[in-house]
Amino acid sequence: QVQLVESGGGSVQSGGSLRLSCEASGYTSTTPYMGYLGYRGWFRQAPGKEREAVAAIRSDEVRSYGQSVGGRFTITQDNPEKTVYLHMDNLKAEDTAIYYCAAAVGRQWRPLEASSYNYWGQGTQVTVSS
Repeated sequence: QVQLVESGGGSVQSGGSLRLSCEASGYTSTTPYMGYLGYRGWFRQAPGKEREAVAAIRSDEVRSYGQSVGGRFTITQDNPEKTVYLHMDNLKAEDTAIYYCAAAVGRQWRPLEASSYNYWGQGTQVTVSS
């Protein structure tokens, strides 16, 4: 069973930076499953809004970013099967949300669609004050 645990959320002033971490257990991504490499993504959900894609990275380092982050966020991984990071710079008040880590196993590469992911973490709160 895949488990994902996010950490690194908190409160920061506008213009500041945060780094979120997503640690996985029971997750294999470097060996194709059902013909697809695994990948991990970050999504966020602000109060009263729909969940939106932030960034994703596949085990072979292919990346994808949501339009809302505008080059301010970077997704990296130390070990594709362990920890994925979301580096967030120049944070804005509109970045305030709960940030969720997700993992896709045996799924086609559609990194910005929430339905592509079959495992989710519990989320970590990010609050940016102006």
